[in-house]
Amino acid sequence: MEKHSPIDYWVIKPMSRFMSNSIASGVVLFVAALAALIMANSPLSDFYKDLWQYKFTVGFENFNISKTLSHWINDGLMAMFFFVIGLELKREIKGGELSNPKDALLPILAAIGGMVVPASIYLLFNIGSETESGWGIPMATDIAFALGIVYLLGNKVPVSLKIFLTALAIADDLGAVLVIAFFYTSQISYPSLMFGVLFLGILFTANKIGVRSPVFYGIIGIGGLWLAFLLSGVHATIAGVLAALAIPANVKIDDINFTQKLKELANSFRKAKKATNGFISKEQHHIIEHIRDYSKAAQTPLQQLEHGLHPIVAFIVLPIFAFANTGVEFSGNFSESLTSNVTLGVIFGLIAGKFIGIVGITKLTVLFKFAKLPQGATWKQLYGIALLASVGFTMSLFITELAFTNPMYIVQAKFGILIASFIGGLSGFILLNNSKNNLKTE
Repeated sequence: MEKHSPIDYWVIKPMSRFMSNSIASGVVLFVAALAALIMANSPLSDFYKDLWQYKFTVGFENFNISKTLSHWINDGLMAMFFFVIGLELKREIKGGELSNPKDALLPILAAIGGMVVPASIYLLFNIGSETESGWGIPMATDIAFALGIVYLLGNKVPVSLKIFLTALAIADDLGAVLVIAFFYTSQISYPSLMFGVLFLGILFTANKIGVRSPVFYGIIGIGGLWLAFLLSGVHATIAGVLAALAIPANVKIDDINFTQKLKELANSFRKAKKATNGFISKEQHHIIEHIRDYSKAAQTPLQQLEHGLHPIVAFIVLPIFAFANTGVEFSGNFSESLTSNVTLGVIFGLIAGKFIGIVGITKLTVLFKFAKLPQGATWKQLYGIALLASVGFTMSLFITELAFTNPMYIVQAKFGILIASFIGGLSGFILLNNSKNNLKTE
């Protein structure tokens, strides 16, 4: 029987359970955002604001990059977030919810509606003004928060609708990445961009010839691709998505051969010479090494990286980003900020735009029989899911920092994001909590 130390029992196991919980990442993200709001409106306000403007340099005397802490978080740390998004996208396209065109049609079309309508509503408030560049802010859905709320509801939401929301959010993320790539880039340095393309070619070539080492992809992806994109003017986080698409998504040994090898190795381990005093013999050690090698070969590098990086992104990267970017100050111009065109455009874009876009496109798709409503789901439940999609948060905050340079507009957009995310999340939760899970549709 396996023995557990007190640290395993009281610390390691509870932490593992917490970090594997679908709701936990959303809770940590919420706490980080709340802490930022409290600090920004406390006597520590000046310290909080000055902290993100602290500059530090990475590199050598004649070749270095000097940026503020805020830029290192948004351009550097968030590249890891986009890398994981890229891994999820590739996995879903190759063998997940987006792999079957028929099953993927409804969430993809709903995601498109949920991006186009919010952007259009924002432009109704801001067209022709210097704030119209913020049209991309209400297009995004925060997958961590939205899915966290859904999983809080347990079996009140059918599995098919959870899959629908997941596929919709992933398609939405892809749309946001494309928007950032094409519309929110600074002046482009073509020599640096060409170096980026060269490193990307090396990554895809390595994939083709069978290189499976995560270390190799990390060195070329960060030291080459990410750095080149950072210097090119194309937003550096796009490098994260592109690098992820180059990661191998195939196994070296299939499940049948893997199972057979494990049986053989397990049998050899039983017959191997035993050591004394609780140690294993050299022969047993070599067998265990073989088991480890075969286990690694039976997994795809893509899934290994996704599994390893997901907790880091969910519990470190995103909370740091939220803590650095949600600290808006409720000063004397609070009421003026609430009624600004930027704030109203974001609020109505996220809440009304997401709802109208997702529900409207879904209704038309089902009406013309291009696709069916997710099995076991009602229209009322779909309305709840559409409201949850208005929780923009992480990606909306990220696009805000790219869309505006004027601090006043950034604050106004953040007010809109926070208000819309709270209203959308709460109303979606209430609607889904009070809906009945049956096979009928209204």
